[in-house]
Amino acid sequence: MIYGHDPRTGQQVGAGLAEADSARVDMVVSAAAAAGEAWRATPAEERAEALEAVADALSAHVDELWRLADQETALGEVRLRGEVARTAGQFRLFAQVIKDGGYLDAIIDHADPAATPPRPDVRRIKQPLPGVVAVFAASNFPFAFSVAGGDTASALAAGCPVVVKAHPGHPNTSAAVARVVRAALPYPDLLGLVHGLQAGADLVRHPSVVAAGFTGSVAGGKAIQALIDERDTPIPFFGELGSVNPVVVLPSAATAQVASGFAASLTLGVGQFCTNPGLVFAPDDDELRKAVVDAVEGSAGGPMLAERIRDGYLGGLGRLGELNLLAEGQPGEGALAVTPKVFTTDLDTFAAKLPGIAEECFGPAAILVTYQDASDLPAVLERLEGSLTATVHAADAAEAEHLVEVLQRKAGRLIWNGWPTGVAVAWSMHHGGPWPATTNTAHTSVGATAIDRWLAPTAYQDWPEELLPDELKDGNPLGIPRRVDGVR
Repeated sequence: MIYGHDPRTGQQVGAGLAEADSARVDMVVSAAAAAGEAWRATPAEERAEALEAVADALSAHVDELWRLADQETALGEVRLRGEVARTAGQFRLFAQVIKDGGYLDAIIDHADPAATPPRPDVRRIKQPLPGVVAVFAASNFPFAFSVAGGDTASALAAGCPVVVKAHPGHPNTSAAVARVVRAALPYPDLLGLVHGLQAGADLVRHPSVVAAGFTGSVAGGKAIQALIDERDTPIPFFGELGSVNPVVVLPSAATAQVASGFAASLTLGVGQFCTNPGLVFAPDDDELRKAVVDAVEGSAGGPMLAERIRDGYLGGLGRLGELNLLAEGQPGEGALAVTPKVFTTDLDTFAAKLPGIAEECFGPAAILVTYQDASDLPAVLERLEGSLTATVHAADAAEAEHLVEVLQRKAGRLIWNGWPTGVAVAWSMHHGGPWPATTNTAHTSVGATAIDRWLAPTAYQDWPEELLPDELKDGNPLGIPRRVDGVR
């Protein structure tokens, strides 16, 4: 049995949930695959209405959901209400995406006998992957990256059924969300849920599973990839893993604003964000150092989500302990509470300790690396592993010109005078990056283009008009954006 635990007390909360054995996983996946046949054939307008119904249902159940999640995560009412709203917003965004139709990337090239060689009539469109998408829920977002998170919303929008392996940190919350979503879908089996470590392994190896999405640790992602490698038929794996999210503070930046913003972003959610700023490069300046110390000392820790996560954080602090401790916040309260800590070193020492010193320490910990000359930064930044974000603070854009090329190779989202925590649900958002931030830097797990992960193109050559998808017929009966003979 799997039980939830209150991070404040360490005590068991809620009912125990049975781990799914292989037979149960097979039953859930098979039911999802059967429901997926009808879902794929459902017109886009109706699929959009179903996604909007899910969003409405999540919003209607917010009082029940946040209270249940708070018992298992200690994240608090404000954060959890906001996260339910964000989760509902993701479903509404993807309803807009499939109504728009542009995500299908419909292309028509009419026949041209005069071309060399002669060109046949070719029409191309993206279609949902023919099977079930496996989703592995995250620990740190019990709604937005979990059962009804962006992976699930985008896969359902694409036309794929989903089976989620629930995170053990919030099992009862996961079950409640699944009930709400299933009740709002026209075919409840479009969303399946399984619990347990072995269930996750059985899920990703199931022959009806055609792709997998994951948000978690590098070790967890590698374990799933190893299971996929054992399959007779390989499948794509889209994992969001580890990220230190480097921040570069240039001499013209406003010292007080940088320090206060850094402390707030570092400690948000007890530092349990994949976009937590874990590495800051700043001028060797006493005023800035003091401002950072004051801001961090004014912050407070709190309980982490699970004992394993807390232990991982403490282990990371042990590794960072070879540096100088610059500042620490107030101790948090609760059985799994931790304290924010910021360590410091100079650029040369940091560079000599790469790559190990720059590994992610998941939680409210960071390194302040001081430099004498900003021209020395690109060579060190080049040696960092990939991240989801990279941030620059400066009042003068010209100061950052020498950083742009290296930063855009190192991160999927570049931020100017802001902080990386807080990922907008928007058409343009890219929440991805080079390894180990993600397993595939070309894709995102947040934003409209997250749907691309669950689609594959089909080209129709000289195909009869009556057998073509409506999206590719000459009359464009659905009125979607298309490229025809090279013209958008």
